[in-house]
This record gives sequence, structure tokens and C-alpha cells, in this order.
Amino acid sequence: MPTTKKESIIFGTMMCFGMVVVMTVYNLYINGLFGKLALGEIIIEGIIGFIIALLLDLFIVGPAAKKVAFLLPFDKSKKVNVILSISFCMIVGMVLFMSLYGFTTAVLTNGFPSESILLSYLTIVWKNFIFAFPLQLLIMGPVVRFLFMSLVKGKKSMIAA
Repeated sequence: MPTTKKESIIFGTMMCFGMVVVMTVYNLYINGLFGKLALGEIIIEGIIGFIIALLLDLFIVGPAAKKVAFLLPFDKSKKVNVILSISFCMIVGMVLFMSLYGFTTAVLTNGFPSESILLSYLTIVWKNFIFAFPLQLLIMGPVVRFLFMSLVKGKKSMIAA
């Protein structure tokens, strides 16, 4: 996996791009916004979401998730345990922050919800978590790791040879 700062940025960019694209489509679907928003609006929202997610990943959630993951009591000698622990912490942090972004965007667009603000936010968090958790662990994580190892780490091996 990433061993340098440059590799961490590349890996984070790949992961954020994939997750933001899929989560944007998911949120458009569950909120019934397909066909209601212009493609340009969707692309702009996606770009803004990607930038926010990448900044969170690189500067706030990523470093915090790694610290928390290594504080947890598990066998750190097994690489899979470390990957799962960091992934879980990343998912929780990113869902909490990106749901706040989505909630804020919804409030700015539609006004405050008629129900409790906290309940509305927690509903968004729950809907995002139940989709993001398996997406990250079963699909996006393995795909991005494979692409990263093939495209980024593979290039290093070829250059060194």
C-alpha cells in the first residue's frame, strides 16, 4: 500500500474519486433527484463533493482514522486486520463529515427540515453508512488497492528494473 506521501495522495485521490462518484449516484437515487437536476449541476456538486472529501481524507479523517485504528486492540501483525481497522475508521469519519456536507447542501437548497435537525442528520448518516460500509469494504477498497498496486506500485517496479 502507500509508503510515501506522494503515494498516499494518489491512493487517497483514487479512493475519494470512486467513493464520491458512487455515493453521489446513490444519494441522487434515494432522494429522487434523477431527472430533476441538470447534468451540469450534478457534475458541479460531484466536483465540490470530491474536493471536500479529498481534503477531509488527507488532512482530517485520514490521519485521525489511522491514529484511532492503531489504538484499537487487535493483532496488528496481520495486514488484513490493519486494512480493515483503518477502513472502518475511515468509513465512519467520512460518512459523518460528508453527511454533514449533504445535510448542509439540502438545507441551503430546500430550507430547514420540518422534523428535528438532529434526526434529519442522523437519518442521512444512517442511509449513507449502510451503503458506504459494504461499498468500501467489498468493492471500492479492493478495486482501488488493485489499481493502485498495478498502476502506481507496478510503475515503480518497472522503473527500478
